[in-house]
Amino acid sequence: MNEFNSTDEKIIKATFGILQKEGVTKATTKKIAAEAGVNEVTIFRNFQNKNNLIEVTKEYYLEKFLKKLEEIFDFNDDDDIAGYLQSNFVGLLSIPENDFSIVKVAMEEVRDTPERKQLISRISATVIDKLEEFFKFQIEKGEIRSVDARVLAGMSFSITFQSVILWNVYDLEANVETNLYAKNFLDILYNGIKA
Repeated sequence: MNEFNSTDEKIIKATFGILQKEGVTKATTKKIAAEAGVNEVTIFRNFQNKNNLIEVTKEYYLEKFLKKLEEIFDFNDDDDIAGYLQSNFVGLLSIPENDFSIVKVAMEEVRDTPERKQLISRISATVIDKLEEFFKFQIEKGEIRSVDARVLAGMSFSITFQSVILWNVYDLEANVETNLYAKNFLDILYNGIKA
C-alpha cells in the first residue's frame, strides 16, 4: 500500500466519505476540499485530477479491506472445516462498518458504470481463491470427498459473504443469531438438503 502524508490522507479520507454518501458521479473536488479542510488547488497539485483521486482512494480502501479478508480466510493445516467456516463468518461480521463501506462503493461503481467491475471482482476473487485453497487442502487430507473445490468455494462464499453484505451494506437486520446461522449453514453444507 502506498504511503501518504497527512494532507493526502485527509484528502483520501474525505474523498471516501463523499463517495459513501453521494457516489462517484456526485463527488466533486470542491466538496472533497471542503470536507478535507484543504484548498481545491492542493487536491490538483497532489492528485492531478478528480478521477485520479477517486482511483487512488478506492485502491487505498480496497487494499485495506482485502488485507482484512486475507487475514480472515487464512488457515492453518490443522484447522477443521466447521471451525474454519464459522470463523470466516464471524470474522466477516466483525469487520467495522466503515471498513466494509468499500463494498458499497464497489457496488455503486458497478451500478453507475457496469463495464467497471474491478473492485467487486477483486473482493470476490480474494475470498473465493482462499476458500478454494482451503477446500483443496481438505480434499487432499481426506476430510471431505473429492468435489470441485472451486464450486464448493463459490457456494461457501455466496452464503457467508453475501449474507454479511446484505446485513452490512444494505443495513438490514440479521434477524438471526449468527452462531445459529453458521451452524445451520454448516449442517446443510455437510448433510445436503435431501430428506
